[in-house]
Amino acid sequence: MDDDLFISRTALAARLGHAGAPWILDVRRPERFDASTHRVAGALRTLPADDAGRDVIVYCVHGHEVSQRAARELRAAGRRAWALEGGIDGGEPGVDDSAFIGRVRAEPLPVLRQRRDLGVSGEAPSRWITRERPRIDRIACPWLVRRFIDPLAEFHFAPTAEVLARAQALGAVAFDIPGAPITHVGERCSFDALIDAFGLQLPALDRLATIVRGADTDRLDLDPVSAGLLAVSLGLARLHEGDDHALLAAGLPVYDALYAWCAAEQRRDNETHTWRPA
Repeated sequence: MDDDLFISRTALAARLGHAGAPWILDVRRPERFDASTHRVAGALRTLPADDAGRDVIVYCVHGHEVSQRAARELRAAGRRAWALEGGIDGGEPGVDDSAFIGRVRAEPLPVLRQRRDLGVSGEAPSRWITRERPRIDRIACPWLVRRFIDPLAEFHFAPTAEVLARAQALGAVAFDIPGAPITHVGERCSFDALIDAFGLQLPALDRLATIVRGADTDRLDLDPVSAGLLAVSLGLARLHEGDDHALLAAGLPVYDALYAWCAAEQRRDNETHTWRPA
């Protein structure tokens, strides 16, 4: 095999969760894609027309000819591209070596549940709408969608009384409002509900969800970082009062940074800051 062509599941997962992440391209044949219940987190079926030349990671079912050919074609066009080792299934029994299959499948792959009922197809941008004047949950949820569910998603804000009607008119998914498909359930907030709806299983996301929940539901005892998120969120709201889309744009890098911190905490390689002058 052309080893330089492949990227591992671990390396793929490490490159997600921020604005400069690679495009993830699902090149499974239509019948296999349509029959599947899952896809890799953030995967698209086609690259956007203006993709800014980002790196590309492609995958098929088993990591064989379909994804390898796509990756080579992208490289021939001058792109930095890789095929996911073993594909989404982690190799093919009877074709790939059993040791290879065991090694690949032992690595966690960030996948999400197919939710075409929520307008997330990987083939066209999804639409989402929530209440105006976002603060915490209504910034955290768009971040989660853009980084792990649909990087091309569109977001709309509306007065509370208009959200559900405008959702229907726009063909958008309402969130963080009673009666919406994605909203608070008991003590858990909309960010938790969104993770559950798409079956995302990433330890760093679990830590971030606790931080968001603490800040959003006035339970700052849940995580020592929650108070900091609350302060930064309210400060950003003051800086961008009256412009919800500007506030969203300013808030996304905050969650990029928090997720990177959470991931480093999981790996136990975060730096400390303990300068104590004599």
